[in-house]
Amino acid sequence: MKVYDLTPVISDQMAVFPGDQKFERKMALDFSKGHHLQLSSLTTTVHLGAHADSSSHYHKDGKGVETRPLQSYIGNAQVVEVEMKSNERIKISDLAGKKIQASRVLFKTKSFPNPNLWNSDFMSLSPELIEHLAQAGVVLVGIDTPSVDPETSKDLPSHQALFRTKMAVLEGLVLDRVPEGLYTLVAAPLPLKDFDASPVRALLFDAIDLFTEEPWKIS
Repeated sequence: MKVYDLTPVISDQMAVFPGDQKFERKMALDFSKGHHLQLSSLTTTVHLGAHADSSSHYHKDGKGVETRPLQSYIGNAQVVEVEMKSNERIKISDLAGKKIQASRVLFKTKSFPNPNLWNSDFMSLSPELIEHLAQAGVVLVGIDTPSVDPETSKDLPSHQALFRTKMAVLEGLVLDRVPEGLYTLVAAPLPLKDFDASPVRALLFDAIDLFTEEPWKIS
């Protein structure tokens, strides 16, 4: 079975949204300084690399990431590649007749190619597309850019569409080596109480429906 890792390597070189908290690592104990073990801590935005937004990030009535149902982040998924001009929102018509065949859809745009180098002209999603996917039974949408809305957006219409549809979202994925097709996704967020997002380790398995019974429960 082939496994694709959709998670960029996290380091102090990683680009973050302008004005957000960059990744910093602090060493409390270090072998190189003669200590008996290595012990470190980190300071960072939770919207780092591959991450799951929670509704409290974009709506006053939203809830923390620990309340998100894990079933949204685990199960059948479809990678859809879209070729467009940079700095545009993906619309329904841009699907070009591609049939949605999974309840989790990951958009491969190749418009944010280097996680360590910020570029502002990445693609995003239209709110109409999110509504369309929700009506088709999609429970999660993902994208290989920092946001489903453009960098300069303040009203965040696509994030608001996520809130209305209760759809889960993954941003900052690395999809450049992943062909279009059907997979199984595992990308659960950490249960960070009251937080607006969580980094994830996003993995795609090339076997379809490893979890054959959906919906399923986690005890």
